Amino acid sequence: MNRYAALLRGIMPSNPNMRNEKLREVFDGLGFDKVATLLSSGNVVFHCRDAGEAELEDRIQEALNRELGIPGGTILRSYEDLRALIDRDPFAGLKHERGSYLTVTFFKDQSPEVAPPDSVDELTRVIGYDDQARAFLTVIDNSTPRTTDFMAWLDRTYGKDITTRTWLTVQRIVKKLDT
Repeated sequence: MNRYAALLRGIMPSNPNMRNEKLREVFDGLGFDKVATLLSSGNVVFHCRDAGEAELEDRIQEALNRELGIPGGTILRSYEDLRALIDRDPFAGLKHERGSYLTVTFFKDQSPEVAPPDSVDELTRVIGYDDQARAFLTVIDNSTPRTTDFMAWLDRTYGKDITTRTWLTVQRIVKKLDT
């Protein structure tokens, strides 16, 4: 049995069709086992016998669009891939805390065509790109009321086939998949 995390883009818990119970219903309806949601930001973990990530992403996205009107943005990662990312400890020595957010931006496809800069603005430090996880690793300075331009830059530069999670969320997803 394979374990996966579906990282959904653009989930707004205030939309009744995007609430966790609705998301779980769609995944249950697809025949997946041990379906669970984490937080209210579009993180769904599940077990299934299928092993093709691209096919699973398409199947899930079609069902979310058909049943709930959610237009797009399903990115899958296997438990093994996420566990390996955590084990590599890409944020060694850094802490996710109130003034400093550690973030992981997952790409649907392999490597982005544009390499990440060292920084997009003074509030964002790019740690690097992790090929195995297909993800940018960044530290966001959250100690000021100013907002970073990083998310807008990501969308402008790479399009919509990406989604960002905090490092704490990635760790929680892996812990949920451990059970």
